[in-house]
Amino acid sequence: MKIEKFEDIDAWREARKLVNMIYDVSNNGNFSNDYGLRDQIRRASISAMSNISEGFDRETNKEFIQFLIIARASVSEVKSHMYVALDRKYLSIEEFDSIYNQANTVINLINGFIRYLRKPRT
Repeated sequence: MKIEKFEDIDAWREARKLVNMIYDVSNNGNFSNDYGLRDQIRRASISAMSNISEGFDRETNKEFIQFLIIARASVSEVKSHMYVALDRKYLSIEEFDSIYNQANTVINLINGFIRYLRKPRT
């Protein structure tokens, strides 16, 4: 499948799912009242999705890759914040595992896309 717009990028679509998962879980109970953590984890998840789309419209693959690296780092930030939420008992281990696995899916897709973009073209 040819990528013609950022919505065609698998990593962006999976990052969008991650954002929605974060919003769903952070709307509940004590998580929704921990404004600092709630807002930070939401911003990090949105950052991942946004950097993929922003990088897509850059002039070169080198620039795009830099935005993908930033997106990947934002997903890692989400994963770290998830441990705080788990430790504070804001979510169940099942919710944690589900979101953590989705975050890993996004990271793996970003890594694969970076490898693809770095390949020399003949």
